[in-house]
Amino acid sequence: MKRLPSSPGGIFQRLLWDSRLLVLVAVAAGLVLAVGAAYMATGDIVYFAGLLLQYADSSLGSQAREEVQTEIVTAIVKVLDGYLISAILIVFSLGLYELFVGKIEAAEGSETASRLLYVSSLDDLKDKVARLILLVLTIEFFQRALHLRYDSSLDLLYLAAPASC
Repeated sequence: MKRLPSSPGGIFQRLLWDSRLLVLVAVAAGLVLAVGAAYMATGDIVYFAGLLLQYADSSLGSQAREEVQTEIVTAIVKVLDGYLISAILIVFSLGLYELFVGKIEAAEGSETASRLLYVSSLDDLKDKVARLILLVLTIEFFQRALHLRYDSSLDLLYLAAPASC
């Protein structure tokens, strides 16, 4: 049986220690957001399927076919982006739970858990999430670059040059 702290300092310390459980709100929110991002990505797959049917239309002219092809590539990038964001949110939720609440017993013995859940500090969690965010930003940049119109090879050079040049 657990003893309750009797001194005011002990009560405050217990309250302070239990305040770490507020992180459960962020864990739950992260999971809800992950489900939402996966739902959106799945909806983008339906849109992608419609574009494929449109691309298969034999009456499509070459200019229209190129436009549909660009839209198809954009839809693929959107799907990848959505699922990666979902993965980031899951890693975020799992990491916060492990750091602040405790081990996830359901994950023990899983081969995936050792690769996914090894978070020993907030810096570890930030590092994992930052790598995934960098990947998402790269995909977002690629998606935006698909919609730019290039009038000359100099435009491509401007796209590749860092903003500080």
